[in-house]
Amino acid sequence: MAIIPKKVSDRFTKAVPKFKKVLQIAKDRDINESDTVSVINDILGDVFGYDKYIEVTSELAIRGTYCDLALKVDNKIEFLIEAKAIGIQLKDTHVKQAIDYGANKGVEWVVLTNGIEWRIYRIRFEQPLNYDLVCTIDFMAINPRDEGDQERLFLISKEGLDKKIRASFYDKFQNVNRYVIGALITSEPVLTILRRELKKLADGIKIEAAEIEQILTNEVLKREILIGDEADAARSKIGKFYRKVGKKAEVKPTPTPPKPGESVSEKLLRETSNDTSNPVA
Repeated sequence: MAIIPKKVSDRFTKAVPKFKKVLQIAKDRDINESDTVSVINDILGDVFGYDKYIEVTSELAIRGTYCDLALKVDNKIEFLIEAKAIGIQLKDTHVKQAIDYGANKGVEWVVLTNGIEWRIYRIRFEQPLNYDLVCTIDFMAINPRDEGDQERLFLISKEGLDKKIRASFYDKFQNVNRYVIGALITSEPVLTILRRELKKLADGIKIEAAEIEQILTNEVLKREILIGDEADAARSKIGKFYRKVGKKAEVKPTPTPPKPGESVSEKLLRETSNDTSNPVA
């Protein structure tokens, strides 16, 4: 992830506490959707660094209706934002609405929010259309001084719009998540390590990798991490990785012919001395 500029970090530190208070008051008063959108607009300006009057628009028409808000910088739509009243719990139907807006406009990044909860999605324009929940921000719980929370805020901020920054964040999301970690834990190499360590711990007691896998899947890991499309995709990803690593390990160096008058022993010593990864003691 890119280094967050100090001015952006300072802005987060100053503005987030202010809007925590604003959002708490708004929640207590159960303000309507229109007023919630106004508060979100202020957050986009004061926290995320957009020009509220130029770069934030509520006039983006999509199939006969209007998206609540769109972030448009240098004449390009960077985010579509679907907003709900602060008292409404975000649901799957709201997610579908937000994704449909992005799909119809060809915009990869969409946000669904009620002011307090911010969900950032990335649409995958494939057949069939799919999407990922890249991260969630609980505005009332974030610590604006925390590095991880700042990273999530930076993803939406104007200064974080660089394609490389978003691509880096998305790559991290794809490779470091509960499904990938779950798939790694139940993969053959990790099961082998666990089996070896358990044998040490249990003074050589016989235990098979299949037994360990059964305990992991039934008693240690959550079922939702191991079953479903995301889990299948993670296992496929881990499988491809280990197959690739295995193929690399199988590649053997091409033997070099001996020099004139050189014995086999001398040849082996010469090759070993040239191989820095396998030094002769």
